[in-house]
Amino acid sequence: MIIGNQQAAIAFLADPATHGSAGPVETIETHISRVFLAGDRAFKMKRAVKLPYADFSTPELRLQACRKELELNSETAPGLYLGARRITREEDGRLAFDGSGDLADAVVEMKRFDQSALLDRMALAGTLTSELMTGTARMIARFHRTAPVLHTNGGGAANLAAVLDINKAGFATSHVFDAGEVEAFDGLFRKALARHAALLDRREAAGKVRRCHGDLHLRNICLLDGEPRLFDCIEFNDQIATVDVLYDLAFLLMDLWHRGFPEFANLVMNRYLDEVDDEDGFVLLPLFMAVRAAVRAHVTATHAEDANARSQDLAAEARSYFTLARDLLQEYPPRLIAIGGLSGSGKTTVAEALAPHVGAPPGARILESDRIRKAMHGVPPETRLPERAYRPEVSIKVYGEMAWRTGLILSEGGSVVANAVFDRPDDRTLIETQAHERALPFLGIWLEADPAVLWQRVSDRTGGPSDATVDILSRQLQRHPRDVNWRKLDAGRNPVDIVAEILRMRA
Repeated sequence: MIIGNQQAAIAFLADPATHGSAGPVETIETHISRVFLAGDRAFKMKRAVKLPYADFSTPELRLQACRKELELNSETAPGLYLGARRITREEDGRLAFDGSGDLADAVVEMKRFDQSALLDRMALAGTLTSELMTGTARMIARFHRTAPVLHTNGGGAANLAAVLDINKAGFATSHVFDAGEVEAFDGLFRKALARHAALLDRREAAGKVRRCHGDLHLRNICLLDGEPRLFDCIEFNDQIATVDVLYDLAFLLMDLWHRGFPEFANLVMNRYLDEVDDEDGFVLLPLFMAVRAAVRAHVTATHAEDANARSQDLAAEARSYFTLARDLLQEYPPRLIAIGGLSGSGKTTVAEALAPHVGAPPGARILESDRIRKAMHGVPPETRLPERAYRPEVSIKVYGEMAWRTGLILSEGGSVVANAVFDRPDDRTLIETQAHERALPFLGIWLEADPAVLWQRVSDRTGGPSDATVDILSRQLQRHPRDVNWRKLDAGRNPVDIVAEILRMRA
């Protein structure tokens, strides 16, 4: 509901003279804000609305919200947010920035950036990269690590149940979906919630519910000064933004999946979990993504009610989110696939191409010995470790940690792709046991290639978590295992063909 008249402030902000420029001022409108683009600056105004979840009905409330937006976003988008500006009415009746007169309105002043730097625009242009998505995952992990812990009334399950209640009420106001399918849809969510209620409550008690971003999709992430920045968080409602950290992440994962980028959704999930060591919550991601998709479905359907020319397009978009949410709620049996082979055989390439197609979206958790080893030594994946970090007793611990994490995820109902050399029989037996003890299917893949191909690949390798050298490869070749009973595949083939063959196999 719109409260109050902002026409004078709108005219002030839309006037090029206000900004000392002769150029035109561009305006972008959303349902709760207006953004005025002038020169190298952007001025974001809160619309004078009073809604169930946001109250910007007075200039004072809008100023308070602007200051809070500045405070919350400055950490994740340094250099983007410049200040909260008061718009005052001076004695002569004219409006001014930060004058001595009465408060008329307020804006957040931001550094203007090219809209092509928004990750949603980059997705449309096909310019998203693995490096950018890895940086984004790490940025989110750093933000979540320091986000304030807030305990909610009733626990984690109750927190998510409240979102389901809002979704159901939202669907009831739309004509895009009929009552019967909405009721069945809600029933699927309630069933999934009941299945995971205990885990949700344990996570809330353990401090995994925090004051998060709240609106973490591709359009609210930009590339600024070569780094991904999170901006435009929910500042107007702490309750909406107080969620499980993985529910916060799930908006981005759902957005990527919905736009047709399952490989990036899987990559972001894996790089995030590599950083935060949050394996117990991995199994919740399909539910969290489904809830995020349902939110988008009912919000988009509501917009379709008010839009004339675009109502059919919006209704189709709402239906696509609805369908995605329903698909995400399907139950996928847990599965374990292990990828082994000597250095240079392409294990990581195959694992990363395979994982999005294994298990429930966003795909399988990839547990990689190289990354686990680096984490156990407290260094980033790209840091080279000394040779002593690869002594047999250290490797035993690495493979033991991989097996323990695999067992945890399988026990919770998730799927795993385990990626390591696996040239020792004991290591192969250990990983296989994680599936066999739980009566789950296991598929072991052994990638083989001509030594000349392996040497060339290891010699040409740059970056990544592997520390393998041609000397290490030579030692591996000397003790090349001959008794591997896993499925042997030619690693010299195209990884796409290798993955397709693996997906056709049965454990």
